[in-house]
Amino acid sequence: MSRLNTPSLDDVPADTREILDKVGGPLGFVPAMFNTIASNPAVLEAVTTLQGTMSRVLDAKTRHTIALAVSQANECGYCLAIHTYVSARFGGMSNEDIDLARAGSSVDPKRAAVARFARRVVDARGQVSDADLAAVRGAGYTDPEILAIVTVAVQALLTNFINNVNKPDIDIPAVDSVGAPA
Repeated sequence: MSRLNTPSLDDVPADTREILDKVGGPLGFVPAMFNTIASNPAVLEAVTTLQGTMSRVLDAKTRHTIALAVSQANECGYCLAIHTYVSARFGGMSNEDIDLARAGSSVDPKRAAVARFARRVVDARGQVSDADLAAVRGAGYTDPEILAIVTVAVQALLTNFINNVNKPDIDIPAVDSVGAPA
């Protein structure tokens, strides 16, 4: 059960409802996390703006891989549910690749390197080693892409922390085992 108050839609400003509608449109529902964040329209705008901006920096499978690896590292059940659902339904990721991403790997060697690096960023609280940087560079990532990887990881951390504090009910449509929508 959510530990933070969730406003009713009647209690949020019209521009906040518009943001919620944009979030929920592609999914067919507004995830509980966003309904709760709507209690602070500035935070909702910050989260959704960051997500929109970061959706343009790396390909979708790479972003999903990072989000799954980071959410697993932070033991965020809500984020794992939503990222598993979105990765399978919209991201074209197989159950195997979703499982591997959660474990910090991938079926694709380049994405496996990004998953390991994202986990290192989280585990080391950003204090990655020269070897960590060399490994992700060795997989073919440029320094501008490494900045994007770190930012996508931090974006996932932000929602992990919000959801770990709040502990919302998981309202994500069911997925079988790890990935495919039921």
